[in-house]
Amino acid sequence: MANTTVATSEKIRIRLKAYDHVVLDQSAEKIVDTAKKTGAKVSGPIPLPTQKE
Repeated sequence: MANTTVATSEKIRIRLKAYDHVVLDQSAEKIVDTAKKTGAKVSGPIPLPTQKE
């Protein structure tokens, strides 16, 4: 029997919405810092365009 290694790839995508961009930026920074502390690969945050109603 051959030893096989299965690489599991888990992704988390988080979309945040807020009326105050300062609170939004602080929340995104906390999430990124926590993810980096656990050794996760982080790409982002990616700002999306605002929606006009």
